[in-house]
Amino acid sequence: MANKRAWLAAILFLVVFLGAYLSRRVVGPTPYQIDQGLVFGTTYKMVYQNKTDLQPEIEAELKKFDASLSPFNEQSVIARVNRNDRAVELDDWFVTVFNRSKEIFRLTEGAFDPTVSPLINLWGFGFKKKDDVTPEKVDSLLPLVGMDKIELREGRVDKQDDRMTLDFSAIAKGFACDVVGEFLKKRGVKNYMVEIGGEVVTAGVNAKGLAWRVAISRPEEDTTDIRTLQYKEVIALSGKAMATSGNYRNFYYQDGKRIAHTIDPASGYPIEHSLLSVTVIADDCMTADAYATAFMVLGLERSMQLAEKRPDIDVYFICDAGNDLYEVAMTPGMRRYIQP
Repeated sequence: MANKRAWLAAILFLVVFLGAYLSRRVVGPTPYQIDQGLVFGTTYKMVYQNKTDLQPEIEAELKKFDASLSPFNEQSVIARVNRNDRAVELDDWFVTVFNRSKEIFRLTEGAFDPTVSPLINLWGFGFKKKDDVTPEKVDSLLPLVGMDKIELREGRVDKQDDRMTLDFSAIAKGFACDVVGEFLKKRGVKNYMVEIGGEVVTAGVNAKGLAWRVAISRPEEDTTDIRTLQYKEVIALSGKAMATSGNYRNFYYQDGKRIAHTIDPASGYPIEHSLLSVTVIADDCMTADAYATAFMVLGLERSMQLAEKRPDIDVYFICDAGNDLYEVAMTPGMRRYIQP
């Protein structure tokens, strides 16, 4: 009887062992999915560890996002707000971005300002056709700029002047990364990297078990928005977000003068200083995106002063040193992300 029990125990052990072994052989480790495509007039790339490909669901989420915050979509929430459509219902995404924009507007002393959109349109970088720029037209639009002139009251946008418009392009791509990251998290995904138009949010590790590697590009002039392979630094991220703003891709020349897409809300004119590129690391991509834009407006000295007061962000600056040379400055905490 004892021998029979021993044989049964041995057979049971072999069955369990072989079952576990064969299960590993057949199923293997959970794969990393790689999804790529076009959205918001730019490219996206998403890498995440999951048994199934979630690209159709992710793109459906991005389509809903577009219906909320794209000024190019005439039926979006923001487009209807810009037309002063009193029947529009503000969704959670619009409210979240609006409130965060107000906060960063205040923290950057107005350098980040989504109401600058009439001036962006005037200079040819917005969602309307470029107009002829004159000092008189710039001066006429300045009273329509200022996030302190627009409020949310009882579920509606209250403007001091109905001609005011909003453009969240300088924060929306970052927020879209956060939205997709939250979507993946709710689906049980622990390891992911979401990149939309150069803005990135990460969690966990890549397929090699390491923190995600993200590049900071050299600020080479390129009006095609095709990413260069000339990297300035490689950054390791896990549980952090990163956004870059620069004037080396979106610009044009007029009468021999270079016109950059970053407009100073205070003056109404494109910025003119040596700062070429700003990369910000933060806990969420919406914050990183907005600060990167604000710092491009402020320039190196004022940006560094502000960044040193913000322990929740780290910043990497690339400046024009002349003769095709660059100078780099960064906050002390940025160095821990830079890879050899």
